[in-house]
Amino acid sequence: MLKKKSLALLLTSVLTMGVLSGCSSKSINKSSNETRKVQSVKGEVEIPANPQKIVDISGSTEELLILDKKPVGSANVDSYQTDKFPSYIENKLEGTKIVGHSMMDTMDMEAILSLNPDLIIMSQRQEKIYDQLKEIAPVVMMKDYANDWKTKLVDVAKLFDQENVANDWLKKYDEKAEKMGKEVIAKNGNKSYLPVLSTTGSFMVFSDAGIGTIINEDMKLARPENMPKQDGITLPTVTMEGLTKIDSDHIVAIATESDKKDLDKSSVWSQVRAVKEDNATILDAIPYFTQCYNPIGREMLLEPMMEALTK
Repeated sequence: MLKKKSLALLLTSVLTMGVLSGCSSKSINKSSNETRKVQSVKGEVEIPANPQKIVDISGSTEELLILDKKPVGSANVDSYQTDKFPSYIENKLEGTKIVGHSMMDTMDMEAILSLNPDLIIMSQRQEKIYDQLKEIAPVVMMKDYANDWKTKLVDVAKLFDQENVANDWLKKYDEKAEKMGKEVIAKNGNKSYLPVLSTTGSFMVFSDAGIGTIINEDMKLARPENMPKQDGITLPTVTMEGLTKIDSDHIVAIATESDKKDLDKSSVWSQVRAVKEDNATILDAIPYFTQCYNPIGREMLLEPMMEALTK
């Protein structure tokens, strides 16, 4: 009798668990089928409310990571090693497939298709493949933000109703950047800082982009008075001799190993005032060039930059 009663109770428990499991499963499926409408360059788009398999080809992968939305496919590769993710976020993108280079207008369509995404985020620069991508999954086309990385982070967050996360992150970033800048000024005084990219005997000046905005805007360190103006995303270029005319107190140069050797051999470089006074900081092109254009990279660079400038 006891055995029969126990068996009946066990059967009842199993059936009850099955019913609950079924309800739970239906609830999960219903949740995963929920959608929301968002604005894109192409107008209103209906996307999953909680996408699980995002492919990002727009260059917004670091923004997605800040929002705790790791993509299954990404085109956020290192500008100098386009078959790899930047080293500083490699561990965060373990298992994510490279599907192209976000600065290009075409992608590896077969790789994207193989990932079976439920959302694709693209940029205006890839508009010619928009119709192809729409056949694979819902597509959000982001505008070209040029150097406005803060607005980009907020706009990506809007897709997932996470503006508060983006704004909180930006607030902490600004506070940290200003603090690091104050430490530099406290140690060095109110000096001017010229950020450049060394390119075979000449220099591209980060007047309003990349590392220049980190140093001169975020950390609030002074620009040299005669810094060249930047037109759009194109960096102004100066010769080695032109660099001497800008006459900054401190130079921060991003350079490849080859460019570093050229600088060492240059008699003009050695006579630049900042170099003569041992106030030139040289950063490796890999990963720092790419790092300076992306939010996680920028935040990770603040403290090392402060330390480099106060040695």
